[in-house]
This record gives sequence, C-alpha cells and structure tokens, in this order.
Amino acid sequence: MVTAPDGSGKLELTAFHEPTRAHDREELPANAYGYRHIAYRVTNIDAVVAQARAAGYHTVGDVVDYQDIYRLAYIRGPEGLIVEVAQPLRPASTSA
Repeated sequence: MVTAPDGSGKLELTAFHEPTRAHDREELPANAYGYRHIAYRVTNIDAVVAQARAAGYHTVGDVVDYQDIYRLAYIRGPEGLIVEVAQPLRPASTSA
C-alpha cells in the first residue's frame, strides 16, 4: 500500500501468482489497451525515484524534463503497471 505524497489517498499494488497470465504484461507497450498507467504529482522526484529503486522497482527510461513544465519519471510496478511521477518545474499559478 502506497500513500499519496500529500497523504490524501492510498494506492495498493498487488501481483497475482495464480492463475498464470495468458501473456506477459511487462512486454506490452505503454499505450496498450487496458489499465496500465497511473500518475502522481510529487515535490521531489529524485527522492521518489530513489525510494522506488531501493524497493526493487525499475524506471522505464530516464528522468526527463517535459516542455519546461514537469520533470517526469515512469516506474514499472507489479503486473506491468506504469506509475508516472511528475514534479512541476514552476510554481502553480494562482487564479484571482
């Protein structure tokens, strides 16, 4: 069970050992049909990635900057689920 960075919610990632899967979801591309991806906004992406790696998870590619808006990383979890973590590069704008 993982808690959202701001403590507002929890996400449970599980891996089933029985019955055997018909195909290896980890080999499917990120844009394959089905539930494959969830995203969290984080304040320290380097710490989140380090914690995930220490727990035995692997990143899909490197941590990258996306259009000067976010730093992004993709972490592959159980059953091939991809967890995206995104750190804003600029403070959130406030609306009047």
